[in-house]
Amino acid sequence: MTIRVSQSSLAFAIATNENEAQVEYHPYTIKSGVSIAANLREAFKTNEELRSTNRARLLLDSPVLLVPIEEYREDQNETLFLHSFPSTEGCVVMNNVIPDLNAVALFAVNKDLKLVMEDNYTDVKFTLMMQPVWHYLHHRSFIGIHRKLFAHFHDGVLELFSFERNRFVFCNRYNVNHPKDAPYFILFVWKELAMDQLKDELYLSGDIPEKEKLMAELQLHLRKTPTINPAADFNRAPMTAIKGMTLDLITLYIG
Repeated sequence: MTIRVSQSSLAFAIATNENEAQVEYHPYTIKSGVSIAANLREAFKTNEELRSTNRARLLLDSPVLLVPIEEYREDQNETLFLHSFPSTEGCVVMNNVIPDLNAVALFAVNKDLKLVMEDNYTDVKFTLMMQPVWHYLHHRSFIGIHRKLFAHFHDGVLELFSFERNRFVFCNRYNVNHPKDAPYFILFVWKELAMDQLKDELYLSGDIPEKEKLMAELQLHLRKTPTINPAADFNRAPMTAIKGMTLDLITLYIG
């Protein structure tokens, strides 16, 4: 069972042999004004499928602090993370090791949410939502000889990141409160990384707001702005046709 959690959404996915897509995906309608942990607790009361297994993964949207693996010390997790993100007090700081990028990702899990998961499953894994996306697009970054900046949209957030061989050279996230915010952030980071407007590539993926307008705006400044199409990238795998199935879940299962 995979439980996908963002600040304003909740969804469940589980591998199965009973349909062509080999996965069951169910978005959950959350109650506004109630915490995600409380919503999940309520979901366990009404959703039998959630209780069909003792093993689960929480796929969590969270701010992240990346630490080079050679500088990582586990006893500094909380100090480093809370210094960078002081508003996340009351959470448990966890880590995912990303060996192919020589980094450790620190992120925060709400204590109540963690408790709900551990109350209902005997085996729980906590995974940063962006980790399978990073893994997949890192492999994509080796195609061609030019530098690449990746812009991934999800849950009202823009994730911008770039790789150089087996390391991050940039990684940050921005709240996109208005679609016009996106080109500003993208072009600012492009300039900061001193990328070439004619030769280097900007890849867009995810739930892109006002996609046609954004593409038109970006193409005024950048020559190469391809988009990631999961259906094409994964040979039209049936999973990619499931309505609402996000790139993080697709890459988690088949990336």
